[in-house]
Order: sequence, then structure tokens, then C-alpha cells
Amino acid sequence: MRLNHVANRLDARHFETVVALLKEQLGFTELRRTERAIWLRQPGANVDLQFSRSDTAGRDADKLRSQVAFLSDTPREALEALAAWLEARGLAATVGSYSDREFYLDAPAAFVDFVIEAMRPELADYGIKA
Repeated sequence: MRLNHVANRLDARHFETVVALLKEQLGFTELRRTERAIWLRQPGANVDLQFSRSDTAGRDADKLRSQVAFLSDTPREALEALAAWLEARGLAATVGSYSDREFYLDAPAAFVDFVIEAMRPELADYGIKA
């Protein structure tokens, strides 16, 4: 078997806003869409993201441990820009940190079971050739 995609849940009320964020701010391309879900790919990536609409009122208590992670030379600033984009569209968002090189963005009303993480590239330098 070969890894194809990872799936997470978005609150149905904010689904299109988060999809727009990913497409407009991070360059994702829409691959496929159904009534309940969307599959997206960022150019250069080989693992896709699937987001499903969720009507659940609850949020995972430990969702900070479940991330959609990105690499950035300026991770805090990158996430702060995304938070500002969401805030400008009426969606509350906060940026926190795991360390001085790893940061996360949460939009609690939209992200059901994950946060968006940004980290310095050296943290993903595993020395493995693709």
C-alpha cells in the first residue's frame, strides 16, 4: 500500500472559508469534491488532504496533538498571516507555540479535530532520500 491522503473534519458552517484559505493563501488545488468532502493538493506535495463537513458540536480535547503541518522559515509569522485572513472573514483564530520553532493555528469554530502547524524546515530534515 502507498499513502494517498489524510482526512480531517471541518465544521460545516465554516467549510468553504477554510477551503478558500487553503486555496488562496497556501496555493492548494481542488482535486475532487462531493456533497460532504473535498480533496486538496498543494503543488509539490505527494500526500493529499481530505476535509469532511462535520455537524458535531464537540471538539477533540487534545486536538493540539493532531496537526496538518507545514514547513516555513518564518512559522509564527506565516500562521499569524493566516489568522489575520480568517479574522477578516469573521472567524476567530489564535496562534500558539509548541516550542520556539513550532507553532500552531487554531480556529476553534472551524477545526473539529486538528490544528494547523508551521515549523522550521530543519525539524523535518530526516536525511532520508525520496
